[in-house]
Amino acid sequence: MLTVALVASLAAASLWQQWRSVEIESAERTRIQAQWVLTGALDWARLILREDARSGGADHLAEPWSVPLEEARLSTFLATDKSSPVDADSMTETFLSGRITDLQSRLNLRNLVDSGRVSEPAYQAFAKLFEKLQLPVSELTALAENLRFALDTSPDNRSSPLSPLMPQRLSQLGWLGLSARSMALLQPYITLLPVATPVNLNTADALVLYACIASADMALAQRMVSARQTSHFRTLGDAAKLVGDPPSQLVDAQHSVVSRFFEVHGILRQDQVIVEQRSVLQRDAMAVVTLWKDGGPEWEPAKPLK
Repeated sequence: MLTVALVASLAAASLWQQWRSVEIESAERTRIQAQWVLTGALDWARLILREDARSGGADHLAEPWSVPLEEARLSTFLATDKSSPVDADSMTETFLSGRITDLQSRLNLRNLVDSGRVSEPAYQAFAKLFEKLQLPVSELTALAENLRFALDTSPDNRSSPLSPLMPQRLSQLGWLGLSARSMALLQPYITLLPVATPVNLNTADALVLYACIASADMALAQRMVSARQTSHFRTLGDAAKLVGDPPSQLVDAQHSVVSRFFEVHGILRQDQVIVEQRSVLQRDAMAVVTLWKDGGPEWEPAKPLK
């Protein structure tokens, strides 16, 4: 009996180990397949942005790139591609969704520092946003100063053990003095890009419009949002007609009607497995490159589409 019990225990343990290995391999295969599909979706998004650049003009929310892809069966896309090696019938329970977001519809934290100093216009814009969200201005002051310190490339600053690292993501702003509560409230309205960027008045939220235009109140911001739904702003002059005097309130360094930076958010759902991928794209003329990508098997810069 002891021998039988021992053999049964060893067989059960061996069977469990084999089952566990199969499950791990299956989950890893599913994850890798999902990442490849999301990489294809990212290339699709880059193509959409490149074709939008070909048509030229202002960037606004009535363009094809701004229409989100609602959750749809992946087999719907594969069925149209006769050369696809993937069996569409096997993907009936796999769903793909995603969207492209204009990152210049938000206030860029990089604008806070200009030529080694805290930029007064950018600081005032963020101060209006902090006040509207009822966040402590002391956090903004610390954030701006620490950001200036992090961007200081002088030898004295680089050698200092107190020199903060430059954040690469919004989630890393905590080490520059921003609290978790403030980051959560600010996240829909701010971004962190590698260079200073103007706010796109065609895509910005009313609260961002209120913050980035010095004399604007929320009523004016809401009027601008309503007006552009009928006809988008083709030039800054179109927006200036609503802003009123003085027209110099809208300047190229702080305001625009075109965008260069976009975020692509893709989601693949298969049974109980959900894989997400976020990517930031930079578009210059007809070249669209990936600055960074979270969620893939590894990070690698993408080649521009020619």
